[in-house]
Amino acid sequence: MTNSINEISTDAELMFLIGTNTTEAHPVIGYKMRQAARNGCKLVVCDPRHIDLVDEADYWLRQNPGTDIPLLNGLMHIIIKEGLEDKKFIEERTENYEELKAIVENYPPEKVSEITGISVDDLYAVARLYATTDKAMLFYTLGITEHICGTRNVMSCANLAMLTGHLGRAGVGVCPIRGQNNVQGACDQGALPNVYSGYQAVTNPDVKEKFEKAWGRPMPDKVGLKIPEMFEAAHEGTVKSMYILGENPVLTDPDSNHIRGALEKLEFLVVQELFLTETAEYADVILPAASFAECDGTFTNTERRIQRVRKAIEPIPGKANWESICEMFNYMGYPVNYDSPEDIWDEMASLTPSMAGTNYERLDKKGLQWPCPTLDHPGTQFMHAGKFTRGLGLFQPSDHIPPGEMPDEEYPFLLSTGRILHHYNVTTPYSPGIMSIWDREWAEVNPVDAEKLGVVTGDKIKVASRRGEVETAIKVTDRVLPGVIWMSFHYSETPTNAITSPHLDPITGTGEYKVCAVKLAKV
Repeated sequence: MTNSINEISTDAELMFLIGTNTTEAHPVIGYKMRQAARNGCKLVVCDPRHIDLVDEADYWLRQNPGTDIPLLNGLMHIIIKEGLEDKKFIEERTENYEELKAIVENYPPEKVSEITGISVDDLYAVARLYATTDKAMLFYTLGITEHICGTRNVMSCANLAMLTGHLGRAGVGVCPIRGQNNVQGACDQGALPNVYSGYQAVTNPDVKEKFEKAWGRPMPDKVGLKIPEMFEAAHEGTVKSMYILGENPVLTDPDSNHIRGALEKLEFLVVQELFLTETAEYADVILPAASFAECDGTFTNTERRIQRVRKAIEPIPGKANWESICEMFNYMGYPVNYDSPEDIWDEMASLTPSMAGTNYERLDKKGLQWPCPTLDHPGTQFMHAGKFTRGLGLFQPSDHIPPGEMPDEEYPFLLSTGRILHHYNVTTPYSPGIMSIWDREWAEVNPVDAEKLGVVTGDKIKVASRRGEVETAIKVTDRVLPGVIWMSFHYSETPTNAITSPHLDPITGTGEYKVCAVKLAKV
């Protein structure tokens, strides 16, 4: 997030939500949004599904799935046509504006209405409201990124914020809410194939030299594989072994039958886990993992705030996860001598300019938001004040990119997936308490489609795609559009990702979980 969570209730005058079911996927932030809306903050919700926050919204833009770029381009078209853009911000702080202007010129409201299903009047009303509100925060999550055009969707969100000057101060910003606990922290620490900690590029020779000196070993200067590329390489036989810690890709990755096939072809698989998950069943060796309650360390939340985590109990396996990893280092011939997670943190901070001012003494008192470059720096509440990291903000416009797979005569329904509050952001078939509250998949089907299929709430249907099929109980509801079925992916008995799309964003490798073609049949 460019900005901070508390600004929702202290500074923002408008919340623009697109592709985020915040009250279920991020309930603490969702509560703050609900509270702010009830205290007078304007709320715009862009979502094909009737999520709970629609009931609090001033405007609900119910776009057809996979049409976020035309929607955002259409809003920018209106803003420019009516002279509502922030001319000073554009001139002083951005570049490539003329290209943006040329592309959004091709998205008049009438055309956008036809593509998205949103009325022309609502397009005008929301464009004017967002552009003329002094402090507007834009929020998105996986409903924007989990598309074949996810990266272009994100750029379009940034384009809209820059066009209106909604960056670089309190109460504005582009705020991606991270998909799971400590995803932000994992990325910050270099758990990506192209960077070291603090997003320092592996292809930068100066960075490479710095880490080689610190670690006493030669480091690669080529970008590694993304997760989908790893599994593809396993199919091809060029990746022969994997070590999986804290992930269950058989249940959570798209086209999961393809994942199963890749795991079967591996020569050696190690899974470090709390439970015998669907992925762990394929393992040659299972190492016991320690939960968050058994570990010291840090989590970094979605607003870039580094927070201390303190173990409540001693690790049941006898070792914390970092200790297991260190022992593997030693057995592989690279001796490490860390005494605690604090030692590891201090080494990381010494090599990472954006976190050089953080240490456990400071974090013990209060969480710090990076960038925090020096020990007397207070942390950064909001980013891009005065200038962007790259200097000028770059407009990166895009034309509409249709989903990789759309309904057709053979597979006439569109499947979209997401999360439910009761299972929060994890798969939890191992918790009797949670399963007692919401113990099975309840796919959402529109009443129009239910009548054609001859089904009612509680009936079972078979949902099939070109990749497989699953059975699920259904709930008949107008929360979804006719022709659309919505499912979560939390249940091993209904492994929804066995049927989701194999199409990926070509830049990030993120799966297109939000759109694929299926057919339905009553069981």
